Amino acid sequence: MNTPATTLEKRAYKIGTARVGLWLFFLSDAFVFAALLVSRFYLLGDKRPHLEQGLGLIVTSVLLISSFFMNRAEVQISQGNRKAFVTSTLITMLLGIVFLVGVVGFEWGLAPFGPADGVEGAMFYMMTGMHAFHVLTGVVFLFIILRNGIKGRYSPEKHWAVEAAANYWHFVDLIWIFFYPALYLIGTV
Repeated sequence: MNTPATTLEKRAYKIGTARVGLWLFFLSDAFVFAALLVSRFYLLGDKRPHLEQGLGLIVTSVLLISSFFMNRAEVQISQGNRKAFVTSTLITMLLGIVFLVGVVGFEWGLAPFGPADGVEGAMFYMMTGMHAFHVLTGVVFLFIILRNGIKGRYSPEKHWAVEAAANYWHFVDLIWIFFYPALYLIGTV
């Protein structure tokens, strides 16, 4: 027979295992992004792609602001404030979509090269494409936790999925903190 203490122990074990799995995923994914970053400097050296600096700063700002709202969503659900959780998660999703539109919709269209136009194009589209894919995945993840949050499936004691989504979102933002200077700031045009 499962006693409440046994049930809590099982739940704590599952969450602990899930945390380890999530951090192992981050570690493996960090190797992929690190390889892209190293490839950028190896292949392009001190040259950087000719990109719209203002647009790069705007999309970076949007992504960093989204991290604030994702953190706010996690804190609010841990305090039992479902309405603020929903609002903050929605804002995070919208900012993620604005980032995607800025990079994929505008920056890709404004770039003076295509993905097949040499190393510069290949690196730019691979780095931004891989990152955009992760942002899109994050937006989908946020949609799932938003839907579950609206249905009341999270509480201050039980919100591991929100914590995982927040960690994933912050990880993706952290990657962009390295990609932004590598693509937009470091080197000469």
